[in-house]
Amino acid sequence: MVELGVEMSILVPVRPPDYDYRAQNDLVAGARDREPGRFHALGRVDARLETAPAEAQRCLTELGLQGIYIHPWEDAISVSDPRIDSIVEVCAEQGTPLMVATGYPWVSEAPQIADLAGRFPNVPIVMTNGGQINISGMGQRNSWLAMEQHPNVYMTSSGVYREDFIEEVLAALGAGKVLFGSQSPLFDQDLELHRILWAHTDDPVKEAVMWDNAQKLFARSP
Repeated sequence: MVELGVEMSILVPVRPPDYDYRAQNDLVAGARDREPGRFHALGRVDARLETAPAEAQRCLTELGLQGIYIHPWEDAISVSDPRIDSIVEVCAEQGTPLMVATGYPWVSEAPQIADLAGRFPNVPIVMTNGGQINISGMGQRNSWLAMEQHPNVYMTSSGVYREDFIEEVLAALGAGKVLFGSQSPLFDQDLELHRILWAHTDDPVKEAVMWDNAQKLFARSP
């Protein structure tokens, strides 16, 4: 972060070997609390568990985290599963965003995100990976449609190797639709940063992508 001039990051819990997201949520909350000017943090839950809504509530109230993150592929549950709704309902009650690991076949494709956004129009939903992993064909079109048709759907730039796709989204759908994402340490943070720096767009748009948009969505105080 220091080397690249990244002033603030959003921490997301990883899936631990014991699947104990509660401990991971405490871990990212502690890191955020130690350096509040450097980190925001999201809570993570496994929506298959009956305790998931309560843990989401704890993350947003007791821990004061800035939103909830779900990874349908790693947790083997589809975004279309009714159990996901119970998590989004907590976000709606607390006025926080939901970030979804998006683009995984059968469980978190862009049309499924669009359906979820339609059911919860007041919850900002952030799709990782530009809304899909391959960034081509119908997947790319579906990601576009999800954002075009739902004002509450956004995407991160992480892993989007089609620079023209990022540029077209910014030009046609607005600078507020894209958030810089590094997905570090899985992806190279320097390369992910340059996806935005190299984009053929104005500096104010780049500033929105790299800072303003995330600040607006995740600025909730702990």
